[in-house]
Amino acid sequence: MFGTSGVRGPVGETVTADLALGIGRAVATDGAASVVVGRDARDSGRMLVRALTAGLIECGADVIDVGVEATPTVARAVVREEADAGLVVTASHNPAPDNGIKLWTASGRAFDEERNDRIAEIVDAESFAFAAHDAIGGVEERDAAAGGDARTAHERALRESVPLPDDLSVVVDLGNGAGRVAADALHAAGCDVEALNGQRDGRFPGRPSEPTAANCETACEVVAATDADLGIVHDGDADRTMAIDERGRFLPGDALLALFARREAEAGDRVAVPVDTSLLVADALAEVGAEVTYTPVGDSYVAAEAAKPGVAFGGEPSGSWIWPDRTLCPDGPLAACVLTALVGAEGSLAALVDDLPEYPIRRDSVRTGDKTAIVERVGEIAAAEYDDVSTLDGVRVETDAGWFLVRASGTEPLVRITAEARDEDDAAALFGTARDLIDRAAEDGD
Repeated sequence: MFGTSGVRGPVGETVTADLALGIGRAVATDGAASVVVGRDARDSGRMLVRALTAGLIECGADVIDVGVEATPTVARAVVREEADAGLVVTASHNPAPDNGIKLWTASGRAFDEERNDRIAEIVDAESFAFAAHDAIGGVEERDAAAGGDARTAHERALRESVPLPDDLSVVVDLGNGAGRVAADALHAAGCDVEALNGQRDGRFPGRPSEPTAANCETACEVVAATDADLGIVHDGDADRTMAIDERGRFLPGDALLALFARREAEAGDRVAVPVDTSLLVADALAEVGAEVTYTPVGDSYVAAEAAKPGVAFGGEPSGSWIWPDRTLCPDGPLAACVLTALVGAEGSLAALVDDLPEYPIRRDSVRTGDKTAIVERVGEIAAAEYDDVSTLDGVRVETDAGWFLVRASGTEPLVRITAEARDEDDAAALFGTARDLIDRAAEDGD
């Protein structure tokens, strides 16, 4: 039922009111007596929030409904309200026909695998603990129309925790999503903010929700054509943030991760990153005496590692950024504010990125009907032939020249290959080695 970031899929197929009702019932049955609920701008969210709420109160939980807000705004509200859990109806960066449900603990961190599995078991078995007629839960609406303060509290927390400059020009592309809190915080600090796609609309008419270079061409053009110091782009629920430098270049996620990591880490610290992260990050941290600690791909895994002692920061090149001393939810608005502060202090985002080395990286996929078995056999072969092999998520092999990763796709019948080195020839050789391991694994299985 649950992937690496809750449940997600097409409305009316994977995601239905019946599923939402069951998840609401299960979360209350599992012991949550008070639950914060919010949603992104998709119209199907109205139906799903009502179903979730019905399931929660039917099993005795009280609901605090904060309305349409960014996922990190809702996650922070769970902590502030001292609730037992939080539920956000969102499909994040997925296209408009999709929706989903993300689940948050009392600490504002995503449910781990064990708790997700427990919820799924309760739903599958329909082993719900219904409340007596005089013990059903209540609903308290705290959205903006009802005088709610979730967004105001988030904005205040951003301005209190980040020393924002008051003289920068920032383009913020909200992607028709729920993440206006970053624009509000920057504007309140005195920045000149130009908002793009600022009208909340779950059809995402301005651009596709995922903040990629191809989807954000207009924002890049606006930044390049104006005197903007940087551009910020969010996905639909603002748990992701990517950036554009003052020249109008959409920045690679690994470069942003390196900048954030180097800013936050000190000697002896660790930074949590997924196994497909560039060498760039490890090298940037080595300059300050810090190091990476690898996790499976998925922001929930990064958050779990970031919660451990000695981890100063966690991030994914896809745009999820976690400051564990402030929140364990990927917080796109916080990332926007931190990056703006960094530009205010250093003067040029383009110069910061240009100072980073560029390493050749190769990626491809092999279509197969037996992806799991092939990756397992690749792991067995690699363990026999290489000294530094990790099977944390797929098979990652470290060599003196660089690394390669063979990993099963989580959504398609594909085995994904990534290879990176500090030299083009080495990257090509490592990629060839990885592809050869897959061919050998496939032959062994015939």
